[in-house]
Amino acid sequence: MGFNKVAVNKFFELVENVIDINKIDVERVWNVDETGISTVLKSLSKVISTKGKRQVDSLKSAERGQLVTAVVCCSASGRYMPPMLIFPRQLMKAELMDGAPPGAWAEYHTSGWIQTDLFINWFKKFILHTGATKDSPVLLILDGHATHTKSIEIIDIARENGVILLCLPPHCTHKMQPLDISFMKLSTFYDHNLRKWLRTNSGRVVTQFASLFGASYLDAATMTNAINGFKKVGIWPVERSVFTNADFIAAEVTDMSIITEDTESFVTTDSALTTVSAPATAIDYICTSSD
Repeated sequence: MGFNKVAVNKFFELVENVIDINKIDVERVWNVDETGISTVLKSLSKVISTKGKRQVDSLKSAERGQLVTAVVCCSASGRYMPPMLIFPRQLMKAELMDGAPPGAWAEYHTSGWIQTDLFINWFKKFILHTGATKDSPVLLILDGHATHTKSIEIIDIARENGVILLCLPPHCTHKMQPLDISFMKLSTFYDHNLRKWLRTNSGRVVTQFASLFGASYLDAATMTNAINGFKKVGIWPVERSVFTNADFIAAEVTDMSIITEDTESFVTTDSALTTVSAPATAIDYICTSSD
């Protein structure tokens, strides 16, 4: 199932209830996303993984090993958490972070892709950064990739620290993910900076990735871009009417009066699948299907 009215309305219903029940304000609504960045020109792209398909398939064979993943997070009020960069290597190399955005840090995996243990590392820093507690919960909106949703440890950490995890409907991130909208310019900025570097370093392997990314990130990570990202997808302020019937025409065949498998799979309560229409507790929500 793709982008359709049933899934979208269900998601907005959940957002409204979570915000109302927990009295969440604009400072406590966040979105996290991973972006795959290649040192090969014109290879910056949002990584979209499909159900049952490994992320590594998203890149051509010739570009494997050239990928760095940036984990980016911002709030509906325009705040940014320093990004996490995942380099495709096993051992730490401090100079790889020269020129990185302030507060950014590096993690390492041979693939360069996000892994569950790396997301847990990021998640713990997110809790410290936002000051989330059970008395002052934070809503974190994310996609349904397995690294976010298949770990009991992540669910437990969220519940213990007052983080409400709410997944976007499957296969809807291109329309509904704030960072997909607000960070579109990152690709343009990075491509420009990479071209500029290659003009003066023809034939050389890119070794100053963090510096190139850092300059691009600082250009893209503006308060206005973050606020507009949440506004354009109707998450803050909550506004279902941002999507009209015209937006659903391509997927109207999936617009059914009953909740289908895909739309009922992005909320769980106490680790068990549920199709609640009005969430009853504060720190229970996480999706189970990949996007």
